[in-house]
Amino acid sequence: MKNIFKFKVNMDILNLVISGIAVILSFMNIKIFNIDLSWISILLCGIPIIKNALEGLITEFNIKADVLVSIALIASVIIGEIFAAAEIAFIMQLGAFLEDFTVGKSRKGIENLVNLTPTLARVIVNNEEKTINAKEVKVGDILRVNPGETIPVDGVILKGKTSIDNSAITGESILVDLSEGDSVSSGGINQFGSFEMKATKIGEDSAIQRMVKLVESADANKAKIVNLADRWATYIVIAAFSTAILTWIITGEIIRAVTILVVFCPCALVLATPTAIVAAMGNVSKYGILVKEGDALEKLSSVNKITFDKTGTLTYGKPCVEEVVSLVEGLSKEDLYKIIASAELNSEHPLGKAIVSCFKETYKKEVMSPEEFTMIPGRGIIAKVNNKKVIVGNKELFFEENYSKKSFDFINSNFENKGGTIIFIGIDDILSGYIVLTDTIRKESKDMIQNIKNLNISPVLLTGDNSYSANYISSQCGIDEVKSECFPEDKLRLINEYQNERSDLVCMVGDGINDAPALKTAYVGVAMGGVGSDIAVDAADIVLIRDDISTLPHLLKLSKHMMKIIKINLTFSILLNFVAVILAMIGSINPVVGALVHNGGSILVIINSFLLLNYNNGKVKSSKDIEEYNYDQEIEYC
Repeated sequence: MKNIFKFKVNMDILNLVISGIAVILSFMNIKIFNIDLSWISILLCGIPIIKNALEGLITEFNIKADVLVSIALIASVIIGEIFAAAEIAFIMQLGAFLEDFTVGKSRKGIENLVNLTPTLARVIVNNEEKTINAKEVKVGDILRVNPGETIPVDGVILKGKTSIDNSAITGESILVDLSEGDSVSSGGINQFGSFEMKATKIGEDSAIQRMVKLVESADANKAKIVNLADRWATYIVIAAFSTAILTWIITGEIIRAVTILVVFCPCALVLATPTAIVAAMGNVSKYGILVKEGDALEKLSSVNKITFDKTGTLTYGKPCVEEVVSLVEGLSKEDLYKIIASAELNSEHPLGKAIVSCFKETYKKEVMSPEEFTMIPGRGIIAKVNNKKVIVGNKELFFEENYSKKSFDFINSNFENKGGTIIFIGIDDILSGYIVLTDTIRKESKDMIQNIKNLNISPVLLTGDNSYSANYISSQCGIDEVKSECFPEDKLRLINEYQNERSDLVCMVGDGINDAPALKTAYVGVAMGGVGSDIAVDAADIVLIRDDISTLPHLLKLSKHMMKIIKINLTFSILLNFVAVILAMIGSINPVVGALVHNGGSILVIINSFLLLNYNNGKVKSSKDIEEYNYDQEIEYC
């Protein structure tokens, strides 16, 4: 299919080159066997236009620009204006090619997100490896993925340890270390070591295929303003016929009528909006942003309020160690931290895993296994490390282990006011310290909020977290309006209140399942594509593939700039048509000049829209910038 598309593009270019040369030679009055070379352009460029017009009329009775152009072309040939007909055909096809080129170039960045699905998979049957088509993999199949290979389906690692490059899916260049029990997604590239996995999601359910479906839904023709331009085109075609016939009757000069048909064609008007929208979609695709709905950018340009979820949106959504405090003289922070990490090594609790992960990240050391380990549901863990009894958990666990309640009176409560979680540590029946975990704010959140405020858009925090946590995060980000302890129905109610009672146009940004109703209800929904749930992504109009919220100001600014370009395109095309029609009616221009004016206007509209592809406010990284970025400079949050 891809080769067929390339062949078609190459043939279009060849036809345009031959037609262009023929038009130039005809203008120089050069003939071959006394035949006007303009006929070459008419055959190569004009016939396809007439064919498309007839197909539209016969199959759908769709009166569009091609109908008027075809009539103008045929009329020019009938009255002997062969060069004018050739010029009309050539410039019209050149304009169409430029439009296709704009669309093709803009979609390239999006297509790169999905051209990753491997065609083959290694399935293990009866301890023997067999290579099959990746489409034949079934749920429950055991697969082997070797170094350098792309993971064919979603699954869980059964055997082996590896590092996965998920940058093609999430945009994150940092390798992810995985082992038995960890989940892997299709499209990820295995960097080190072979591993065996069990297939859990295949076909359209896999990560890469869900991305494919998102790309296929990105259709600029869904924009409402595009349909409006199409309706205008139909009325203009009718007006063109009426004006041409009246001019012919009044002046008796058919050449004026033909010229009116040429310049009255609304191609520039019809091209004004879709080319701008698709070029803008191509622009944001370079920054890891996928626009699912064609009218999403048009609507986004009008929003005056943005509501944010907290966890996973303004924060990383993962607990991280913020502080380790030793209460025993001679026991250093690092030694206490190491004991806690060892005790938690076998824990399946997210907080326990976070402690182990953060210790390894901070000190670059391995953690010894505990001699004994017991999980106390809802309380914590009791383990033996270096023959010492270690208790890690909440106050209730310590009270159950007969620790004095007065021992906890001096604990710093400021961390709780920041939304932090305090875990206590006891060693050999002595309260030895505590560790604080918080959900770390994204480093780009504060600047992003300020940039949004600079666009006169009001940010609001909608979160299910308690007021302490919500107020702390909002103060760090610079958000003034906060709504805490919100259930999904509360978020839905608040957005409806903003939009219906206050007449605000709301953009909702979220990532979780609980955000899906709000994303669907909001004027525009933006979902985090990497950490976000499938339901949230499906409910949104726009997806941040890389979870990079620093791109939001660029997205907003681009949408406003896009609407400015569309208005310029529409105004220019309407004025150009009006002036050209007047000049044609009074006989100041002929069909040749009229063709130049009309089609030249279409080309200028396309070029003006094409400039949106490279629009950048200078504060956002493109895919190329991300690839060249040195992640060793990143701040370690653990």
